[in-house]
Amino acid sequence: MPPATEDLAPALFKGDRRALARAITLIESTRADHRGQAEALIERALPKSGKSVRIGITGTPGVGKSTFIEAFGLHLIGLGRKVAVLAVDPSSKRGGGSILGDKTRMPRLSVSPGAFIRPSPSAGTLGGVNRRTRESMLLCEAAGFDTLIVETVGVGQSETDVADMVDIFLLLLAPAGGDDLQGIKKGIVELADVIIINKADGDLKPAASRAVADYRNALRLIRPPAPDWTAEVLPISAQEGQGIAEVWQTVLRYAAIMSGNGAHAARRSAQSRAALWREIGDGLLDAFKGDAATAARLGEVEADVAKGKTSPPVAARGLLQAFLGK
Repeated sequence: MPPATEDLAPALFKGDRRALARAITLIESTRADHRGQAEALIERALPKSGKSVRIGITGTPGVGKSTFIEAFGLHLIGLGRKVAVLAVDPSSKRGGGSILGDKTRMPRLSVSPGAFIRPSPSAGTLGGVNRRTRESMLLCEAAGFDTLIVETVGVGQSETDVADMVDIFLLLLAPAGGDDLQGIKKGIVELADVIIINKADGDLKPAASRAVADYRNALRLIRPPAPDWTAEVLPISAQEGQGIAEVWQTVLRYAAIMSGNGAHAARRSAQSRAALWREIGDGLLDAFKGDAATAARLGEVEADVAKGKTSPPVAARGLLQAFLGK
């Protein structure tokens, strides 16, 4: 066990939020020496993880995800739960850091002693999650947080990776209906275990009611996301705190059904296998890019592809054969 990890682990397992923040910084580091320490820490944390409710939340920009998460998190803390929010921000193309700064978007939740909020840049990773989000979740569980919320960066076909690391997937939408239904990616709707229509208050309340009816009708044409469960559609007002308790009760009901029929354990096992293959793929790509001989040829090959002198499949095959020594 590396010395730095030995110092960090005891504080982390006692629920020290500063230690948790340092631990996540460690596992997000790309330095080779930090990677070894991070892996040692994850191995030590693994037996203490896996006991939380893992919730994924996504939605269109401006739908009120942060407002909902803050209201939802405060409700859960009021019930005696400990809530960790892993909010993956879009990355700045210039600096590489987070753009939005989630702690500023959840001011009340961020100061609650029962909450931990960690914004991380997506760093160009497809799937709407940071490359180390799964390991961050394990560390949060080892630190004693029993409810994890992963907020992803908007809605897109590439964002579906979040379903590979949570127990339940919530899709947050604004009041809409009719043609607006076509603006939501079908793949995201198919993955959603619960669809939440936010801003169901004031002048928007009738539109929200219509949206609930529209989505309930649409879901009849979509295969259920999980055995023994039909996706539910719930109207809420995160701003006014209406419907928040119902969302949590729905999460608990879903968890009870999935645990009872064995789907929960099967999903967690499948997620671990998927994480293994992601790590293998990422590791191979890192090794490929880091190979000196490959790097020496890459610029010329890219230029040939860009000029149409050779096709991407042929160029890729040549580079891979050279890399693998075949």
